Amino acid sequence: MEGNGNNKIVKYRRPLNINIGMVIFAVIFVYIVICVFMYFTQKHIEGYQVKTGSLSANNIYRGIALRDEEIVNASQAGYVNYYAREGERVGVGNLVYTLDESGRLAEYMNAETSGAALTGSDLTELKTEILGFVNNFDQRYFSSVYDFKYNVKGTVLKLANASILENIDKINSSGLSELVSFCNAPATGILVYSVDGYEDLTLEQFTEELFDTQNYEKVQLISNELVEAGQPVYKISTNEDWSIVIQASQEKAEELLEEKFVKVKFLKNQDTSWGEVSSYTNPEGDIFVKLTFTNSMVTFCTDRFIDIELILEEESGLKIPNSSIVEKEFFIVPKEYLTKGGNSLNEGVMRETYTEDGTATTEFIETTIYGETETEYYLDDMTLRIGDDIVMPDSEETFTISKRGSLTGVYNINKGYADFKQINVLYNNEEYSIVKSNTQYGLSVYDYIVLDAASVVDDELIYE
Repeated sequence: MEGNGNNKIVKYRRPLNINIGMVIFAVIFVYIVICVFMYFTQKHIEGYQVKTGSLSANNIYRGIALRDEEIVNASQAGYVNYYAREGERVGVGNLVYTLDESGRLAEYMNAETSGAALTGSDLTELKTEILGFVNNFDQRYFSSVYDFKYNVKGTVLKLANASILENIDKINSSGLSELVSFCNAPATGILVYSVDGYEDLTLEQFTEELFDTQNYEKVQLISNELVEAGQPVYKISTNEDWSIVIQASQEKAEELLEEKFVKVKFLKNQDTSWGEVSSYTNPEGDIFVKLTFTNSMVTFCTDRFIDIELILEEESGLKIPNSSIVEKEFFIVPKEYLTKGGNSLNEGVMRETYTEDGTATTEFIETTIYGETETEYYLDDMTLRIGDDIVMPDSEETFTISKRGSLTGVYNINKGYADFKQINVLYNNEEYSIVKSNTQYGLSVYDYIVLDAASVVDDELIYE
């Protein structure tokens, strides 16, 4: 076969095969890289939504109760048996307890009352005692269980012994009358069957150590126990007026003294009462506040340490974090120099300027009002400068801008930029402030503000 010298061998080129999946992956990867870069390089401004609220300080204290307490001692040795319940009011001459030299009276009473049945009113009294304990029991104060135990025991003794006291002749016929002494109340008051050494305590004797409950000792006086002559058998509180003493800081003491009367909530039963305020500072510099009450003494007659909450007036308004608060300076201009003009009805001032030939003229400068007093406005310093002369409307009188003053406020970001708003702080603590709502140049509920005021500057755009 004859060859053809014009034939050429052409190299085959494979067609370009584009993988769509790889392209999409590359685009997504580049997008993620850009977003991550922008996130770490962009300035982050955190916002906070303004809401209504109130601030309450920690006004819970443990106080020491002071009462007019008279300790009654046994006139002779013997076994004591009580006939009145603890916390009960007795009159002068009412039987409180007996002293039995032989110790046989308790056995006689047990024998006489072993088959006795409680009446409906007796059961009601016991149920009231039990329900009161169940409803008010707090595991943090387990010592109240022992108080409840002695209260119930006193109630049972009172009910059981009542039948015997109705017939004293039985005791006389039993041959015990010569060995038993009947002891009556020396005055009208509330009975308490315990002593703790705080009975004669006064405000001027207070020290910080008195509040240490670990060193506190309360001696419970129990029925049918042998007592010696001169030993305490009960105490009686003869005055309904009583007090609670708390330890407080100087600032808190001054605040309470200024109030004169303070509303107090007793945490034991959530009841409230008004206490008259007085104070004492001991030589060591410890400050003690005394709250004096004219009622409720019988409710707490067996308690020496009482937990209370001071119900002070709480300011309510818009609750904002303290980190949002900033101070900013403004120009201060007399109100009569403000006018409206330009192409809008916005307020501003007429600034004096000069033409090229030196002729004096005025131009309207729109400015924002950020606060006011009775005679002056606080104006933005972004459009005006120190030394500018402004002209009073319909007059040739001028005012040279130089006076400056600061306002307390926050940066509002409702419009997408940091806009200063004046606030009127009503009350604050370490974390939050309560500010007045719906003021002319201030905040309203649900506004958004910058959480950290130090992170922005005036009129800075906010990217969320």
